[in-house]
Amino acid sequence: MSVGITFLGGASTVTGSKYLVRHGRETLLVDCGLFQGYKQLRLRNWTPLPVPPDQIDAVILTHAHLDHSGYLPLLAREGFAGRVHATHGTRDLCAILLPDSGHIQEEDAAFANRHGFSKHAPALPLYTRQDAQACLKLIKAHEFSHSFEPIKGWRATFLRAGHILGAASLLLEVAGRRILFSGDLGRTDDFLMNPPDRAPAADTVLIESTYGDRTHPKEDVLAELGPALQRLAARGGVAVVPVFAVGRAQEILHAIGELKERGDIPHKLPVFLDSPMAIHTTHLFDDYMAEHRLDARQVRALTHCATMINTPDESKALARRHGPMVILAASGMATGGRVLHHLALYAGSHRNMIILTGFQSPGTRGATLASGADTVRIHGKDVSVSAEVVQLQSASAHADAPQLMAWLRTLPEAPSQVYVVHGETGAADALRQRIEHGLGWRALVPEHGATWPC
Repeated sequence: MSVGITFLGGASTVTGSKYLVRHGRETLLVDCGLFQGYKQLRLRNWTPLPVPPDQIDAVILTHAHLDHSGYLPLLAREGFAGRVHATHGTRDLCAILLPDSGHIQEEDAAFANRHGFSKHAPALPLYTRQDAQACLKLIKAHEFSHSFEPIKGWRATFLRAGHILGAASLLLEVAGRRILFSGDLGRTDDFLMNPPDRAPAADTVLIESTYGDRTHPKEDVLAELGPALQRLAARGGVAVVPVFAVGRAQEILHAIGELKERGDIPHKLPVFLDSPMAIHTTHLFDDYMAEHRLDARQVRALTHCATMINTPDESKALARRHGPMVILAASGMATGGRVLHHLALYAGSHRNMIILTGFQSPGTRGATLASGADTVRIHGKDVSVSAEVVQLQSASAHADAPQLMAWLRTLPEAPSQVYVVHGETGAADALRQRIEHGLGWRALVPEHGATWPC
């Protein structure tokens, strides 16, 4: 009996990762992500899956970012009651990220109803904070490199992927087939995280391609961030830094601390971390010392190099301060959260700065800002953008094309098939060509909804 995989997300797009693996009557979902970015992609979140949630036997998460885990509360609310398998770090981060995601969706729906932005009556959240809290009890944590049975007769093993705390590649073995999911692969030269493990032997490989069409610059984040903050401090402006609460927030905090210690930026430059999620995540770094490059002193320094902003009132009080100052706030692609209020307040002045720290999915406000647009739409209004926009090319948590190829080359033998996933069409096809021409392997960029053999 054959094994097949249906691509329900992360196919020709860099969001919404969901891979449905079937063998006979047994069904397993690898990743359970939200679609983000373009409206036509976000609308997929409201479309029922082609398989009823109560007929999915198990879920495995490669990591906690919402484009890989953020659909889980809805899956559980709609009837999934099986086990969700994850690493310990992913479990702990989901406990932070998923309830916050539900809370933001509730807030967005309430805001739309108050201001008449909704075309529906009334606007509803995709799921609530309570839905997210309820799904957390389904998560079972596993150690890296220790095999487990998500379904009787199936074997799964997590391998370190770098990228963020808990991030894993997954080797799934069923019916004599070995299927390797790269997950989101970190960089071998990451400023914060340890590099990914070598790839194990596999018959079929799913490889992410976020940066499948480019090479990261040789300069590190200190070389990029330092001059930007020097300019900001000299003109007394405010830097708004949209950050991913998991990973990029901690990298930027570490970088700012290093720049101050070296004397490259003023030691008294005020820095604020305006994200309860990022604050909680920062404290987790002490629990997962084996996964990152920081020592105990550097981990402690993360919590001391910025003023931690927890409450909405504390966040609003920042508006009464004058520059220079740096405000780090989620979300990293400016899709929601407190960063929107700061952008609306500070984007209109040429003295200020907007620093983008990671990949900006097409259709997001972050991508709009990165494109050099004169305006960005926030809370139903067009906000003028006169602030200097700086996009850090060296702060990405994803492997670039040469690093993805290097990881594939660690496979002990050639797989029979490679599926290139989790990348925009151009990036995915560029990596496909690299694989076919550079390695001589069969590679395919699957379409959304397509089913292929493993």
